[in-house]
Amino acid sequence: MPAFQILKEKLPDGIVILTIRGFLDAHTFEELEKTIDDLFESGVYKLTVDLSGLDYISSAGAGVFIGAIGRAQENDGNIILMKPSANVKEVFDLLGLSHIFTFKDSREESVKALR
Repeated sequence: MPAFQILKEKLPDGIVILTIRGFLDAHTFEELEKTIDDLFESGVYKLTVDLSGLDYISSAGAGVFIGAIGRAQENDGNIILMKPSANVKEVFDLLGLSHIFTFKDSREESVKALR
């Protein structure tokens, strides 16, 4: 199993790009939850999450995004999901979450959607 990794990149305009790699599941979701909570605590509510390196997401992993998007939007922010693999996108579809989240194909589109 690939090691779970979260990379953070801060952009101007209070936007942060999170790049997630590996497996986001019952064993790793708390790490992502803490990362997002820390960003919210520091006043960052505009996130784009690069899912292109995510090999697998469980319902527990998707749940992190469900909990976070409401809080982001309540604070004039949002969470944009970027480049999910077919398998990862299918999980969002199956859970009925694809209508809640905005999916973009590039970094430029994601950042533009947050500005």
